[in-house]
Order: sequence, then C-alpha cells, then structure tokens
Amino acid sequence: MSRTLKNTPQSTLSRRGFLTSAAGLAIGLAAPRVMASTAKERDRELSFYNTHTGEKLSATFWSDGSYLDDALSEINWILRDHRSGTSLPIDPKLLDLLYRLQSKVEHEGEFHVISGYRSPATNAMLNKNSSGVAKRSYHMKGMAIDVRLPGFASSQLRKAAMALKGGGVGYYARSDFVHIDTGRVRYW
Repeated sequence: MSRTLKNTPQSTLSRRGFLTSAAGLAIGLAAPRVMASTAKERDRELSFYNTHTGEKLSATFWSDGSYLDDALSEINWILRDHRSGTSLPIDPKLLDLLYRLQSKVEHEGEFHVISGYRSPATNAMLNKNSSGVAKRSYHMKGMAIDVRLPGFASSQLRKAAMALKGGGVGYYARSDFVHIDTGRVRYW
C-alpha cells in the first residue's frame, strides 16, 4: 500500500521553514570568515626618540599583512649602538611587542630609547661597569630594548609589559626605564 502526501499549507511551511533555516545557518557560518578576510588590520606604527643621539623616528613598520623593509631599516638605524655606530636587524617580534604594549597602555607618545642594539664590545664594557648588564644580553641579538614612555609611569609600563607575557621584562627604577626582550618569559 503506497501513500501520496498532499502539498498542504502545513507541509509547505515546513519545507520552506527548513530551507530558510538552512540558508540562514549557512550565511551565519560564512559571515565571520568573509568579514575577517575583508577587514583590514590596522597598520603598525611606532615612534622613537634616541636619548643618546637626539634622533627621532616615526615609522609604519607593518602594513597590509607584512613588514616594510624600508621602515625596518630606519628602525635598525635609530636603535643602533650609539657608541660604535653599528646596527643589526632588530627582531620584528620586538617591534610587535612594543606595538602591543603601547596599545595596551593607550599611550601614543614616542618611546624614549635608552638602549637598543649593543655590539659585543659595548656590551662587554657595560658588563664590566655594571652588575645589571648580562654577558650574553639579548641586546647583542637585536632582541631587546630599554625604554620609557614620558608621561607614563615606568612602574606601570613594567606591569603592562609583564601582562603581555611576550618575553623578558626588567624594571630599573633608579634609572627610570623598562627592559623588554623577546627571549623566554621572565621578570626582574
């Protein structure tokens, strides 16, 4: 015995409702991916003031999904060893960390740079004169920077940097600066 279903208003609504729900679900699942692929991430810009040379730089170092070589070169230069005049490529992860830190503290001023890259000779000289300078410092690898943000307490900058868990964070209260590096997470 076979039965034939009639196309009643109730069965039509059920099919229509199902199709409408399925289409809505498909659109809902696809929407975040579409929005993510079309949304442009903000450019990343940093500003520096080298306290030893008096030089200033504002540079967009990342845009449209990639690092900008010209800007990285300019940043390498302003963060050079001011004693020897030598520079080394600065770890882009360090720049990303500084950008995240500045965003976290919502302070758009320039970073005052106490120390960026250090040549091995400069680091050895500083290590002889201070117990606060590591023999194998991340500064020699372009993976560390010592900074302050004028108008923002260095003690608070330290707390914000620690919260990011992006690497090492040291606080030098007497000299009023914060050390940030992209090594393993540790604090002093």
